[in-house]
Amino acid sequence: MKRVVSFGELMMRLSPPGSERLFQSPQLRTFFGGSEANVAASLAHLGVRSDYVTRLPANAVGDAALAALRAEGVRTNNVLRGGDRLGIYFVESGADLRALRVVYDRANSGFATMAADALDWEMILHGADWFHVSGITPALGEGPSASALRAVEVARHLGVRVSVDLNYRPALWTGRDPAPVTRELVRGCDVMVGNPGAVAAMLGVRAGEPGNESDGVLRAAAEAVSAELGCKAVALTRREVVSASEHGWSTALYTAATGELHASRHYQVQVVDRVGGGDSFAAALIYATLDGRPAAQALEFATAASALKLTIPGDFNRVTVDEVDAIINRNG
Repeated sequence: MKRVVSFGELMMRLSPPGSERLFQSPQLRTFFGGSEANVAASLAHLGVRSDYVTRLPANAVGDAALAALRAEGVRTNNVLRGGDRLGIYFVESGADLRALRVVYDRANSGFATMAADALDWEMILHGADWFHVSGITPALGEGPSASALRAVEVARHLGVRVSVDLNYRPALWTGRDPAPVTRELVRGCDVMVGNPGAVAAMLGVRAGEPGNESDGVLRAAAEAVSAELGCKAVALTRREVVSASEHGWSTALYTAATGELHASRHYQVQVVDRVGGGDSFAAALIYATLDGRPAAQALEFATAASALKLTIPGDFNRVTVDEVDAIINRNG
């Protein structure tokens, strides 16, 4: 069984029931999530040995977060315990014309305050097939940033394939330029995931006008990232927000070795929960690549899996390989 290691912050999500506004009624539903944790959970449901690395407070909330990961089939042998608190985020799902709203309360979390040398990456990555991280992690503090860069360095040395999902969050980079850090994180990676806006903001690579996500713009962005930073493959997502309740979803994958740009089919989805859609795409692309599927087929698998995620409440994508393949075959 292939083994994938993911590294990032796990947080508690609080959401009102259904389509209510925050604090409209005195109820909030609890979930756990976070970019790399979402990837880890998705991979576990796809049958991959999925190891998640993070730091959780040594209290009842941290215990619950750990139990939530284990319930999804995620391995937690390398989860550190410490710090004062777990980060929190509030999600109001929106409906029709009312957009999704997210409020973060994550400052000084146990993960953000971890030491740069807290993790033995040589031990953690020994025997792994893949390492995954996002651009959120280096934005959270000096410790997570240094640790992420060290993990990528060790992964390259050990021959472990690396993927980076840019996951641009402007509020995390206020007053700072993310490019010096994220360019080093992305440099030489096997797969970079993002969209043209994130590529411009986080890597300083611009192609076309903002908001233009045509095939030509995607190709130009992917080629530029590959040429400047040596990425072997660049995956770019396209989300067309008709309303909070309806999204168009499609993706593209550029392979540097062949110069080919593969474009996926388009899905029009009635959205149940948009959070984690991009993470589920990254996870399914990792799975399909490790499964040996050709680039075009791997892209279709990842796109179908992430379209399915938009129909599932919570951050985690709980779909199986057979369910994703059935969607592809039905739409084929």
